[in-house]
Order: sequence, then structure tokens, then C-alpha cells
Amino acid sequence: MPRQAFALVDANNFYATCEKVFQPELATRPVVVLSNNDGCIVARSAEAKALQIPMGAPIHEWREFCDRHDVVIKSSNYTLYGDMSARMLGVLQDMCPEVESYSIDESFLNLTSLRDHTQLGFELRRAIRCRTHITCGVGIGQTKTLAKFANFIAKKQPFWGGVFNLLDQPAEMMDGLMSGYPVDEVWGVGRRLSKRLNEEGILTVLDLKQADPDRIRVRYGVVLEKTVRELNGLSCLSMEEVGRPKQQIMASRSFGATLTELLPIRSAVSHHIARAAEKLRQQNGLAQHVYVMLRTNPFREQDLQYRRTTLIPLAMPTSDTRVLMAAAMAGLKDIYVPGFRYHKVGVMLGQITDAGVQQQDLFSQPDDPRRSRLMSLVDQINQVQGRGTLHFASTDLDDGWQMRTGSRSPRYTTCWEELPVALCC
Repeated sequence: MPRQAFALVDANNFYATCEKVFQPELATRPVVVLSNNDGCIVARSAEAKALQIPMGAPIHEWREFCDRHDVVIKSSNYTLYGDMSARMLGVLQDMCPEVESYSIDESFLNLTSLRDHTQLGFELRRAIRCRTHITCGVGIGQTKTLAKFANFIAKKQPFWGGVFNLLDQPAEMMDGLMSGYPVDEVWGVGRRLSKRLNEEGILTVLDLKQADPDRIRVRYGVVLEKTVRELNGLSCLSMEEVGRPKQQIMASRSFGATLTELLPIRSAVSHHIARAAEKLRQQNGLAQHVYVMLRTNPFREQDLQYRRTTLIPLAMPTSDTRVLMAAAMAGLKDIYVPGFRYHKVGVMLGQITDAGVQQQDLFSQPDDPRRSRLMSLVDQINQVQGRGTLHFASTDLDDGWQMRTGSRSPRYTTCWEELPVALCC
């Protein structure tokens, strides 16, 4: 049996890089990308990191600094980032038979059946750079946890040229590398957990690797036990298929400004339900529960605080936007209380089943097949002509809930009106 081999491909400074791809004038300038409603810094280019701009910093505290150092500030452009992520994933799927999309800028590959892993890593890196102009790091190891650690080395140590293969290194070198990095650099070990581990003398990645997995399981649970075993080369985390159906689908967003009136909140709920229903149909699913959440801003201590969630069961599982929207509106009516300054609303579709396998009910009316065909047609038109070309009127009741995106770049790859234009001199 060939030795197992996994790779993690991770884009460098993904959001900031996407901004630079279509704006060459930003190539050497520091760039930061802001969170929803232009609140905090959620991504930084290498130049911005060199200026010691911290991740998560409120932009109002750093705007003067950014102006002084000629830092470009961009609002989040998730449409662009999502499309560039899909292009990266397409390159990986063309070159590797088994790919798991782990996040918008990270993918795991199963290389066990392939040869020349290091060479393949460089080829993947070149192909992604050629076809998307995005630079990535590639880490290769015997398990997914080791591949994640190898990717960290590839990005931290330029000597390796962006590709680091732990399988090519002797055990002594691996242990030496692991002893040089704190335990919180291990995949899944966060700040709180690392603090507990530090109190027990587990300070470095190597310390965790050499820990007794049975004792770790008793003290911290099975997840960290698997991490220890993975650091020792025993694969405990299998690959997951791309596009695996979700058990829950959520759509939520903070408002651009605090809201007190019901009308703009209803418009936001309509928008979120329409988006969630579209995702539900994409995976050929049906939902039987609709959750609605409404809350104030917990960070505004001067405001009266309020948070409520309600669940609305459906008589029959459905993917019909109209039915889901009616349920969500009933839930919103139940939890909305006048007099509060609301900050965020969200919806979630739950108890999702496959549309082809469902339990029928003798007493409830099933979905009208004409409605299913209508929803399918709406999705097809929106896919070709652009999201929102056909939509329910209730999503346009009031746009006061929309996010602040004062510095958003054009959606270069998905919107006809915002395609890049080449000028000939």
C-alpha cells in the first residue's frame, strides 16, 4: 500500500490579492479589506502586515494611520472573492482526482495515488498563478494536520519556494521544526485551548506530538486526541466530498444602520430567505423548519438589549421560496418588538432532506410541481442574467438595511456592468 499523502493549498492574503489582480496599480501598495458594514480589518496584504496593522482592528481607530502610510482601504467584495475561489478550485480539480474545499481560500488534496508530490506541488502553484494570478502555498504531509503544518512552513520560510513536503524530510528535521513553533500553530488549537495546554507544560507543536493521546482524550476530548495521532502520522481525518449537502443553510447580515421600523427588517428577511432557498435548491434539498433570529447590537451598551429566535415548522418539506418566506414572515411578526434599535436579522433552513427521498403525508398537500418548475426557471434566469434579475417584490420593500460598502471594488468577473475594460492608446 502506498503511504498516504495529503496536501493543503492555501492562497496568500486571499481577499487583498483578489483586489490586486484586477487593479495593477495596487501591486506594491498596502491593502486592507474591511468586514461587513466597513467595521473592522479582516484581511491585509503583505505590505499592510509589514506596517504592523493588526487583524480585526476597528478601522475608525486606524484610518488616520492608513491615510498617513498610503494604505488602500477596500470594502468586502464577497461576490468577487467567491468567484475567484471557484476558479482556484477548478484548477485543483483539473489536476487532482480528490479535492476537499475547506474554506474560501483553502483546499485539501488526497495525493496518495499520485507520484512526485513535491513536483506536483510546484505545478499546482504555477497553474493557479497562471490561471488566476493568485499566489498560494502548498504543504504536503502524511495526514491533513501535518499538511496544514507543512503549509504554515511553506508560507513562513521563503527558502522552500512556497512548497514544503514533510514526507521528504527526516524525522529529526520534522521534530526540530515542530519544536520551534508554539502549540497554537497546530490546526484546531485556539487561544483558550493553547493556554490550558501551556499550563500543563505543552508549549510547542513537538510537545503536543509527544503527548500521550489517551491522556489527551481524557483531559480534552476525542478531537484533540485525533490531532495528536495525526501529528504522529496516523490519519484520522478523512477527505470530505466537495458539494456535500448541508444539513442547515443560514443567511444573515448586520444592517448598514440600526433599525427600529419593521418594514426594512421584513425586506431583509425576504432577501435572506430568497438566498437561502436558492442554495437549498442547488443541493436538491427540502427544508422542514425555518428559524428566524433578530437582535440588537451587543456592543452598544447604551442601547436596550434584545435577542429572540423562533422556529416555524412546515407542514411539508419544501424548497418553494414563497412558502419559506411566508413562514419566515410569521416568525418575524412573532419576535419583533417595537422600541429597540435592531442590528441584525438572520434566517436558517433546518431539517433538510433530499428532494428525491422524502416521507409523504396522507393529510398534507404536497408541493405543486408547477411551483417547483417556476422556482427552477427563476434560478436559471438569475444564473444567466445575474443574481436578483427575477426576485420577490418584498425584497425591495425598503433598502435601509443594506450594508455599508463605500469602498467596494467592482465585481469584475460576475457583473456585466462592472467588467474590466482595457483601453488602447
